[in-house]
Amino acid sequence: MLRINLDQLRTFLIVVRSGGVVKAAQSLNLTQPAVTARMKNLEQTLGTQLFDRSAGHNRLTKKGELLLQYALKLEVLSNQIERDIVDPAHLEGHLRLGASETIAQSWMPDFITELSRRFPKLQIEFNVDVSVNLRNALLAREIDLAFLLGPVSEFSVDNIALPEFELGWYASVNVPDDRSEAAGLFGKPVITYAKNTRPYRELRDKVQEKAGADVPLFPSSSLSAAIRLVESGLGVGALPRVLAQPYVQAGTLKTFDPGWGPEPLTFTASFIADPRSQMVESAALLAAEIASQHV
Repeated sequence: MLRINLDQLRTFLIVVRSGGVVKAAQSLNLTQPAVTARMKNLEQTLGTQLFDRSAGHNRLTKKGELLLQYALKLEVLSNQIERDIVDPAHLEGHLRLGASETIAQSWMPDFITELSRRFPKLQIEFNVDVSVNLRNALLAREIDLAFLLGPVSEFSVDNIALPEFELGWYASVNVPDDRSEAAGLFGKPVITYAKNTRPYRELRDKVQEKAGADVPLFPSSSLSAAIRLVESGLGVGALPRVLAQPYVQAGTLKTFDPGWGPEPLTFTASFIADPRSQMVESAALLAAEIASQHV
């Protein structure tokens, strides 16, 4: 009987999907020589060449194409075994998460804590970035699960809706209210999300429509820094209520209502579903469960 193990076949699939050893090594959290060694060992075990490496190419041979079909079938069976038979406490793997800062500062710590409790052998890698970068990383298969402003409209991606984040208007408690509150407060810059985000674009258009084209916007890639800037009195902020409320309770921020507000932020837990990973899908469903407890 041939001694082909699932790690070799999984590596083979990831090399094919990634388009080469370099990205496959990043995806597997391995060195490039380790991935290359696995492929050479697989070829030696099978006694055939799987990749045409001539002239700098790295294309599948006919036998490689045939193995790919069998490997895809085995991958489906492996995922079904994980789903139906394996105790979650015994599942091993490497899960790469990406999240927007809004989520990272709200329910993400509780999610990772519970995820680690349910899957104690799971290695978790966590990255915080803006949604556009998270989307690109997900489609490039550089991360497995993204919590971002969604949904991601791609045929290979599944999106699980997460609870919305309501936004409100906030200013420093040290800003005087001696004039009409809305007019007076909008004499200051509006501090908000980074330029290459949907919330920035939507808020910019609404501020220009409601408060005038002369109101400056100060975009920030750091939500925590934006809150601090509003606290200092530099400007007013359109901030997630769940994150700003502790500052209101502490007496450093106050709310104000100009009669209109920014749209809520809609997030999704998005992951590549072709192929489907039981581990990733379970993590996405758990994230939705944890997030709903923070509404």
